[in-house]
Amino acid sequence: NRLFFGKTKVMAVALGHTPENEAAENLHKLAPTLTGAVGLLFTSRDPASVTDYFDGFRPLDYARAGTVSTRAFTIPNGLVYSRAGEIPASEDEPVSHTIEPELRKLGVPTRLVKGKVMLELTDDQEGYPVCRAGEVLDSRQTTLLKMFGVVSSEFRVALKAHWTRSTNEVELLEKDGDGMEE
Repeated sequence: NRLFFGKTKVMAVALGHTPENEAAENLHKLAPTLTGAVGLLFTSRDPASVTDYFDGFRPLDYARAGTVSTRAFTIPNGLVYSRAGEIPASEDEPVSHTIEPELRKLGVPTRLVKGKVMLELTDDQEGYPVCRAGEVLDSRQTTLLKMFGVVSSEFRVALKAHWTRSTNEVELLEKDGDGMEE
């Protein structure tokens, strides 16, 4: 098995753009599918097993700017812990004092009290809201989510097409417009 990621134009040239310059019969039909963030997988496995594998391959990842938040996240008032209330305080540890300037730069109202990072809000606030479910995330929010170890995106691989050597046939598999899902 070989997996190639690279410049889409270079991969398209390697496959061939026309029947005259293609590396094998009908490979030129794959060239139009090489747009966006794509790769080429060369394998001797049957297409059904590859499709089944990637249908079930959905590891969690950190959210990126521009994606929609799948959940709300709030930093609780008081001492700031490394997981910000996601796990019990007895199992968590306070964030390092060296992170406090970065939190302030990202707009979190923190200050150092006796070497401990404290979140200080007004009396009516119970925590600092980083994001709400359904909200489009910006880079500041995604940085804060990553700092606190919050994974809220699902990484998926969308198969666009496959070529079978024995039949020299190309089958288009892509169901949506861009082939990528967040």
